[in-house]
Amino acid sequence: MKFTIQRDIFVQNIQHVSKAISSRATMPILSGLKIVAFDDGVTLTGSDSDISIEAFIPAEEGDKQVVDVEKPGAIVLQAKYFADIIKKLPESTVEVSINDQNVTKISSGSSEFNLNGLDPDEFPRLPEVEEGNKFQLKTDLLKALIKQTAFAVSTAETRPILTGIHWGMEEGRLMCTATDSHRLAMREAAVEGAEDADFSNVVIPGKSLSELSKILDDTEDTIDVTVTNNQILFKSKNILFFSRLLDGNYPATKNMIPTNSKTNVQVEAKKLLAAIERALLLSRDGKNNVVNLKSLGETKLEITSVTPEVGKVTEEVACDQFEGEELRISFNGKNIIDALRVIESTDVTIQFTGAMSPFIMRPADRDYMLHLFSPVRTY
Repeated sequence: MKFTIQRDIFVQNIQHVSKAISSRATMPILSGLKIVAFDDGVTLTGSDSDISIEAFIPAEEGDKQVVDVEKPGAIVLQAKYFADIIKKLPESTVEVSINDQNVTKISSGSSEFNLNGLDPDEFPRLPEVEEGNKFQLKTDLLKALIKQTAFAVSTAETRPILTGIHWGMEEGRLMCTATDSHRLAMREAAVEGAEDADFSNVVIPGKSLSELSKILDDTEDTIDVTVTNNQILFKSKNILFFSRLLDGNYPATKNMIPTNSKTNVQVEAKKLLAAIERALLLSRDGKNNVVNLKSLGETKLEITSVTPEVGKVTEEVACDQFEGEELRISFNGKNIIDALRVIESTDVTIQFTGAMSPFIMRPADRDYMLHLFSPVRTY
């Protein structure tokens, strides 16, 4: 194998693929990055037990020569060394070649490295996802779906199914749901041309979708999505991103959402976010995130937070609208902050069903997003 490649494009694709490579790989070969040179370009592959990523770098992009393949071939190189080497090479082009003993020479300008390679035939094959539910999403919509749900997944391994985001497709509408049992985030989206796709218990690891989001550009290009029994594949122009699905049944989250309310409040999202952020400034090491909220007539909300050894903060926030009973409730302020940061709306509507019952927050001008929170008992 021997090829010359533009260093900046090489670095970018190595960084993409490296997101699938674990420093604690169960098999030595999986700590490596697989490189395959073809006549028409180079593919890079990284994998662990959950994610596999393949990036293809074509020989030409437009009228620009990106890769010049002199001799096709394949090799697996230790990812942590290889990525750092390519990043720090002095020139704009890199030459990669291997000899019969799998020793790989990497040269650029006056720099030359020799890395011991591994047999590419030992590298696991990518999952096969031929048949399944197929549909397309715009890249920017997919990134929004991930951003607006991934923050609510559980970080505890006690219930592994809650570390994932539940996807369901029915009549061309995709519903994404994440919960850690204390809060819930739902985001719905209409998907054109997905009338034939129908699935209800697809749970994708939150970590997988977060890594996918980092790779994707903010464009309106489409991504092909294929869902099978145990894998999901996202296919963009030059990237294949595979993730395993989590086993088990996701909780019936629709049953958790209250259908009526005792108090409805509409408030400006930025003002509420800023007030709660200030309320938590006295929270010691972020451990006491409890915020108390009560209504002051029909025009204001009072937000207070007490940290006994530090002090107390009190703030008032104006309501745009207020309907129903007087309000007094306590909640985890950090959870509200996380939701307010992803709600793309000027105002939010909050529906309360009682001091010790879950409450709903949603954008005032849109019906495709919903956040549910459990209150905190403070007495």
